[in-house]
Amino acid sequence: MMKKALVLGASGGIGYALVRELTARGIEVIAFSRGEEKLNALFQHEAQVTIFPGDVLVEREVIEAADGVDVIFHAVSFPYQEWNEKHPSCMEIIIKTAKMREAKIAFVDNIYAYGRQSQIEVYEDTKKEPHTKKGKIRLSMENRLKGSGVPFLIVHMPDLYGPNAENTILHETLKNVVQNKTANYVGHLKIAREFLFTLDGAKALVELALREDAYNQNWNIPSAHPIIGEEIIEILRQETGYKKPIRMVSKTMIRIIGIFQPFMKEMVEMMYLTEDPVILSGKKYEEKIGTIPRTPYKEGIKITLNWMSDKGR
Repeated sequence: MMKKALVLGASGGIGYALVRELTARGIEVIAFSRGEEKLNALFQHEAQVTIFPGDVLVEREVIEAADGVDVIFHAVSFPYQEWNEKHPSCMEIIIKTAKMREAKIAFVDNIYAYGRQSQIEVYEDTKKEPHTKKGKIRLSMENRLKGSGVPFLIVHMPDLYGPNAENTILHETLKNVVQNKTANYVGHLKIAREFLFTLDGAKALVELALREDAYNQNWNIPSAHPIIGEEIIEILRQETGYKKPIRMVSKTMIRIIGIFQPFMKEMVEMMYLTEDPVILSGKKYEEKIGTIPRTPYKEGIKITLNWMSDKGR
């Protein structure tokens, strides 16, 4: 039973969605991240949320925040160029904290560890052979958690979008559409990829975290369905009246921009996912847990755009 949870990375897109879902189920939440101002903006009026500004790389702060919690949700992200330095340390601190506080860990993972896949859909038991630096880091984090002796959930999610999900590929497109500026779409407009609505991902993950028999396993949470860029653009035009052209950003363009920007340089190796997407199978979840939350893209994008407009983003 979960009465109290710690969400690390609570000011991010999936972290925000997790806090919302947990409180909706009557669970007390400690919302932890570095930005006190943003935490206050998001959660200061939530009676069930305790705001805890802190640094996930400072062990004593994480341990203090985890006092009395049943589950620690690891939804922490770092800039790509800092992954190698910070992600392993972060995982060690979270594992140590979970042991001290006798808590479980629910780890929000992406799809990088799967590497290139030839099959149409990827299952939880598909062999992971990452060929990128970032994929290898994610697999090492997964393996460390599995060998820790702490009860865990490893939940794989595709690219995200949704309210407050600002460090995402799709946000770059949505942001400029909302501002009525010329927008970019990263990847090919005719290749279908998955974009998971954060509120759906949080709902599915919290459902898993509430079930004892779901732990010590990997789980895939797919999106509503794969969608091509042209369909997303059509939804954006219908919802906003946006009439400007949207530029397709290719791997070559990212590589050129990368000469000047460290993040874009790191982005280049992940561009294979826009050309040869990894599509997650939700069969295991649906067989063992039930229906996967699948908000239609039109509805999810509308909710996201409204949130961005309300916040002036």
